[in-house]
Amino acid sequence: MIMIKAIVRPEKADAVLEALLEAGYSAVTKIPVFGRGKQRGLKVGEVHYDELPKEMLLFVVPDADKDFVLKAVLEAARTGPGHFGDGKVFVLPVEEVYTVSSGIKEV
Repeated sequence: MIMIKAIVRPEKADAVLEALLEAGYSAVTKIPVFGRGKQRGLKVGEVHYDELPKEMLLFVVPDADKDFVLKAVLEAARTGPGHFGDGKVFVLPVEEVYTVSSGIKEV
């Protein structure tokens, strides 16, 4: 299994969640986060915003579904060609998964 951590613009989080739901992936953890990328924040007039609001979406999927889910996330989160600040997606291996209420290890 793999965990996908998608950090996206807040206004695109619902589009990503909807795309995943339509693809059959309903389990997700959504966390509001703040950060900056290569653009080092945003300057509007004389005001510099060092950290910008984003949403972090965490979900675990089978290895075989990685490419399908990754494509759905990237397409739903993208605002357009040449736009900065759309976010990042990280893919990590998951060694074990347990259900807290039962203590049972999932396969």
